[in-house]
Amino acid sequence: MPSKSLNSDLNSAKVAKKDEFYTQYIDIQKEVEAYLEYDPNTFRDKVIYCNCDDPFESNFFKYFAANFNKLGLKKLITASYDGSPIAGAQLGFPEFNEGNGERARPKAMSFEIEQVTDINEDGATDIDDVKLFFEQNPHKSKALAQGGDFRSDESIELLKQSDIVISNPPFSLFKEYIAQIVEHGKKFLIIGNTNAITYKEVFPLIMENKLWLGCTNFNVGMWFEVPDDWEHFHDINQETGRKIVRVSTSCWYTNLDHGRHHQKLPLMTMADNLKYSTGLKGKTAYDRYDNYDAIEVGTYKEIPSDYDGVMGVPITFLDKYNPDQFEIVGTLDSSDPNNPYRTRWYSAQDQKDAYFRRFGKPGSFPLNMSGVINDVKVYKRILIRHRRKGK
Repeated sequence: MPSKSLNSDLNSAKVAKKDEFYTQYIDIQKEVEAYLEYDPNTFRDKVIYCNCDDPFESNFFKYFAANFNKLGLKKLITASYDGSPIAGAQLGFPEFNEGNGERARPKAMSFEIEQVTDINEDGATDIDDVKLFFEQNPHKSKALAQGGDFRSDESIELLKQSDIVISNPPFSLFKEYIAQIVEHGKKFLIIGNTNAITYKEVFPLIMENKLWLGCTNFNVGMWFEVPDDWEHFHDINQETGRKIVRVSTSCWYTNLDHGRHHQKLPLMTMADNLKYSTGLKGKTAYDRYDNYDAIEVGTYKEIPSDYDGVMGVPITFLDKYNPDQFEIVGTLDSSDPNNPYRTRWYSAQDQKDAYFRRFGKPGSFPLNMSGVINDVKVYKRILIRHRRKGK
């Protein structure tokens, strides 16, 4: 399928704040049900708020409405925003139909469900019953005068009623979105850009074990439905007929506990890693950073079991992070001269000299924004150490 210009399409969307990436039902189902394996009562008696979700189109709404009784929810609240470009007719309510039978683009709306019963008497409780419920109880849906923005007073009032926020918010507004949830002390399960890990608003939450990655593998990316007018896409969702794209830099963020968050990572000793690990082949010792009191560990598989000092590991380590086994103490991706593990601060001349040594011509390396080994910057790293008993 067409995909040649996908990156430029995604970049244009980000610039235009057109964050119309709609999560597939199967991805929501897989992620949510992984929490149930760890604790079947994760969502029981909870008020779920999907605050960036068109009630007519959102697969978050469809999943939680269809599984309302299975999950034991107390209430489901969903809120949309004006002019969703993907709006179609998955839930075509009469009050939103135009005279020609085509549903008008919905304005911002909120919907609330407190029970799901077999209204159509077909022997099952599902999304069809939810549709009938709202047709028979129009007072359970209302227009949002302030447009449905999650930052609006109306949306915040709905947020205050909730226990868990679950949604796919606009990536361009992720910093504001997560700050709001934390400010109000809510549980959450949300999708965001993997680059958000290093945001100053997010990384401290990870260090303090107030936020971690979800159950879905961090390294595989996610597939999203996009509006019909997107020219560049990867494939078609065979069930919905919608265009879909793969966004490699996307993952789940949460503060809900799950089993992978407590799986112990099996490790070899430093000596065995130096002997058997491909990435350390030919080395007699781990590299140390020139500007940090830490060793370089190129992959989570090479974390030594018997080293008690600080180690720099790739961000992908967070997919394996067990807070009972490790402590996150900082990051190399920082220009803070007061970082407690920094051992050297490069002057402007130092950076020019390093460039000249490397290439034999004038230039400059921005060496203070990362770890450095022999004048060479390493990729983004976070700093960890073992969490030993009694320490």
